[in-house]
Amino acid sequence: MRRKTHEFETDVPASELWEIYGTLRAAELLPQLLPQVLAKAELVSGDGGVGTILQLTFPPGIPGVQRNMEKFAKVDNVNYFKESEIIDGDILKIGFLHYMYRFEIIAKGPSSSVIRSTIEYEIDDGHPELEAMVSTARLAAAAERFSGYIKEQKVT
Repeated sequence: MRRKTHEFETDVPASELWEIYGTLRAAELLPQLLPQVLAKAELVSGDGGVGTILQLTFPPGIPGVQRNMEKFAKVDNVNYFKESEIIDGDILKIGFLHYMYRFEIIAKGPSSSVIRSTIEYEIDDGHPELEAMVSTARLAAAAERFSGYIKEQKVT
């Protein structure tokens, strides 16, 4: 299994970040705040807990990837930890055997935290070119934007 990780330190409390990452709020906000990252997220089933399934539609620009279906495999509301696995869709059709996102919100103090975003994946041996497709850039953009969104809400 291979991994790529990004960490973003912010002056937003972990509990406030988890209100987005730990719920369906991330799927609702992402297309609004970063439409270049995610065009649409539709709830297929669930309430945001383990077993929740989302249909994700991506904007043009990612070769061969338009839609994926994602299932929340783990949601830990105490330790602010979530894993979401791609269970169907284009990413698996192009040669990935496994593709999962892990989000950890780590408190650094009462008003600061780190958003650790990880992609865990496995590639079919016949498709080594797929390694170049795996990037945490979209996760990094989301972490920064969600943090900024929370700060903006406090001002208004």
